[in-house]
Amino acid sequence: MIRLTSPRAILGCLAAVAVVAASATAKTTTANANRASDLQHDLEALVAAGAPGVILFVRDGERTTTLTAGLGDIARKTPMRADNHFKIASVTKPFTATVVLQLVGEGKLRLDDTIDRHLPRLVPNGTGISVRQLLNHTSGLHDFEDNPRYLKPYLNGDFAHYWSPRQLVQMGVSQKPLFAPGTDYSYSNTNYVVAQLIVEKITGKPLGAELKRRIFQPLRLHDTSYPVRRPGLPRPYAHGYMLLGKPPLTDVTGLSPSLAPGSGGIVSTVRDVADFYRALLAGRLLAPAQLRAMKTTVSERTGKLVSSGPGQGLGIGRAGIHCVGWGHSGELPGFDVQTVFSEDGRRQAVLMINQDATTLPKPALPLYFKLIEKAFCG
Repeated sequence: MIRLTSPRAILGCLAAVAVVAASATAKTTTANANRASDLQHDLEALVAAGAPGVILFVRDGERTTTLTAGLGDIARKTPMRADNHFKIASVTKPFTATVVLQLVGEGKLRLDDTIDRHLPRLVPNGTGISVRQLLNHTSGLHDFEDNPRYLKPYLNGDFAHYWSPRQLVQMGVSQKPLFAPGTDYSYSNTNYVVAQLIVEKITGKPLGAELKRRIFQPLRLHDTSYPVRRPGLPRPYAHGYMLLGKPPLTDVTGLSPSLAPGSGGIVSTVRDVADFYRALLAGRLLAPAQLRAMKTTVSERTGKLVSSGPGQGLGIGRAGIHCVGWGHSGELPGFDVQTVFSEDGRRQAVLMINQDATTLPKPALPLYFKLIEKAFCG
């Protein structure tokens, strides 16, 4: 045991502690700078491999890093900006699921309610499909994106063509169900448009109004919106590009937002997406019972409940190779988004590119997925 018998000895000890703390802080700062530099190199490699532009947001506790590379607008050669708006595509699904679960918490809906209880005769076998099965993709409903009619107007040059949510559902259910409800798993955008219609029937308001009232405004997500009919994005925004046949890339930014409403219609930024997830997992949007339900997962191979390993919950999923994280990805023509976060939401990575991953050059695709994993697992 060491006794400090004088003020001078005490001051000397404190000075020594301060030196050690300063040294540790310097090492941490250097490590953070090196990590940011390393990730920046990976962003630039992704652009060199063919992605037009990229934004990466990383959060660890209270420390955040936002990096960009490439172009937000190829025609004007405008660099990608950290605050650019993006179509976040299927990352919309956790928002829609949150609204549904809030209604469950308010006693206005039950996860075991059938579709027909709220929307009679909307879909075949609506008495046999539950709200829960919509949200975890075990309904068996075919995805409307698989219907040849879906993209036909846009491929013919009519970028402003409007599909109503009910038209999208009808495109989905005009195809044979994939399996009996609850017996398997298959990702389907039709599920979330049906969920949207249920929200609108119960509340008497459009989904966009409920998203704004329940999520965007309380969390002060000022850069997040849900366009219904009007194409385009708020400024500043990244133009979205798609390879239609042979190069060069086609600017598809102006495609109608009706392509994917409750399943993929939100416009946001990397920071707002991260802030939404942090609030969600911190319990600011859902009561504990509903948050537990959201994180109750089924196997994407069998549709059966799983308590660990990869699995799909209600709007979010659990996956990972080198480390386990929760998240959801999103893809629309011109935009691709990857999100991953720890169970408490304190560690996060959000990656956005302004070209859909399915039309990226082959060398770019593995770099894209390696980058989000590296940013999160670190």
